[in-house]
Amino acid sequence: MLARRREIKGNPAIFVRHINTWHTNSGSNYPMRMIDRLLSCLALFLAIAALPAPPAHAAATCPFVSAKELAGAMPALKWSLISNQDGRGCIYQAGRGDTMMLTVFRNPDSDRAKELYATFVKTLLERMPLSAMPGIGDEGQRGTTEASAQRQEASVVALSGDYILQISVYPIGRRADDALLGPLTEVARIAIGTMGKTSERFGDCEWLTAADADGFLDKSTLQVQRTGANSCMMFDREANTMVVAVITTSRDTAISMMKRSGPCQHVAIPELGSEAFGEHSCTKGNGNAVNIFVWKNGKQASILFAPVKPHPESGSVDRLKAVAARVYGKL
Repeated sequence: MLARRREIKGNPAIFVRHINTWHTNSGSNYPMRMIDRLLSCLALFLAIAALPAPPAHAAATCPFVSAKELAGAMPALKWSLISNQDGRGCIYQAGRGDTMMLTVFRNPDSDRAKELYATFVKTLLERMPLSAMPGIGDEGQRGTTEASAQRQEASVVALSGDYILQISVYPIGRRADDALLGPLTEVARIAIGTMGKTSERFGDCEWLTAADADGFLDKSTLQVQRTGANSCMMFDREANTMVVAVITTSRDTAISMMKRSGPCQHVAIPELGSEAFGEHSCTKGNGNAVNIFVWKNGKQASILFAPVKPHPESGSVDRLKAVAARVYGKL
């Protein structure tokens, strides 16, 4: 999973989908189920990623480390905040092209956090040697890639209660070494105490409710996760998933998405506005998924149902329209 995140690190809209998720069975299949859920949602955010970024009306801030704290911890680099990932993490770039990603993963309990942390450490070990990082959280690891690595990286990962913090820097034209890892550790020392500011939470969400799962997900094993102020996810033990993601975009862009050709069958949904349309029966990606896009007041919402295998609602948007109508009313 972390390797996939590196592949798409330059696209904040896709990066956002690397969300910490939960499985009702805490056995050995948990990490794989988590990855399955993330991949099932990837098609939605690939579509969102294709949209132009809206103009910035106010300077974004990182909820986990201030600009002053970052400058104090890493004085040799001048970082510019690119995105705060809807309150879940922060992406920075430096003048020479270096990239830094700070991500907070919230879990429903400490046991799930420990499982996910172990998965992160295992994945990092495939790319670099790690050493203990004492004094930051309950436990932590840090390391840098070898000098011969084609892509240089310095990373730290720390576990603290229900939370996991990961920070990675990808330098351009120079080695990721201890001179970079030391300051990166200081950033982790600051951020570990502010992880509670994440916009992510479990149990409720403003865009989806448990009632929306009727006919789609197993309500006896349902988990509702607020993945940010503008995104929500629901999933069951089988990893069937429903996601809502809201972005700011123009009506012209919404209409152009409606008219584009692609691997999915398109259907207009005029009762939800002239910009509303659905996609289903895709020949690429998850062919079982159903997606509806609605637009109002300068915002577009995508309502995605992504089952892991063929489902009675896979080939039609009819039932999902009721969920989309409730989301449309909240825009």
